[in-house]
Amino acid sequence: MKFVAFERAKQGTGASRRLRNTGKTPGIVYGGEGQPQLIELDHNALWHALKKEAFHSTILDMELAGKTGKVLLRDVQYHPFRQQITHIDFQRVDAKTKLHMKVPLHFVKAEESQAVKFESCVVNHVMSELDISCLPADLPEFIEIDLSGLKKGMTLHLNEIQLPKGVTAVTRGKPNPVLVSVVVTGGGEEAAEGAAAEGAAAAAPAADAKAAPAKAPAKAPAKDAKAKK
Repeated sequence: MKFVAFERAKQGTGASRRLRNTGKTPGIVYGGEGQPQLIELDHNALWHALKKEAFHSTILDMELAGKTGKVLLRDVQYHPFRQQITHIDFQRVDAKTKLHMKVPLHFVKAEESQAVKFESCVVNHVMSELDISCLPADLPEFIEIDLSGLKKGMTLHLNEIQLPKGVTAVTRGKPNPVLVSVVVTGGGEEAAEGAAAEGAAAAAPAADAKAAPAKAPAKAPAKDAKAKK
């Protein structure tokens, strides 16, 4: 993706406020061999660009002062309650230096799995993005994960998926985190419990009939009458 930035001469809270009032967003670009440089961008164009997933996870072409350079989005700051971007940061990209980025996970074909199609299960996405390290040329826009092989009770771990060429996962804490888990829906459990309850109800009358005591003889009331005399 390509966007246009402009050089920003003034800095400070007052200058940034005046810039925002004119429909611009202050920012900075840093890293690489050059010095940090103050920039400004058109707010409306930036607002629409930030709605695209690729703007957050791919290498961008930034046109600045008639030259185009490779950058990555590193930070965005928003106003607490207005629909306004207050500041944005970009990092220059060096083709020979590895990047550390978060890329989104795209889960596909879950509806074709045995767990969803036949076993009344729901697929729970434990992670929605993954920290990776790679060279700029190997940076993927997203990582696609095929869930068609899921079955009831399964969990899918990081070491069970194939990462793109040149990409290494960066994990903290757990070396092999869970990406996806499969859980049984409440409807499936209730159906099983309902069937068991119906079976128990049908068996109850037969059991009660066997357990009921025999009726007393018909002559018993007459004996009671003689005893009273």
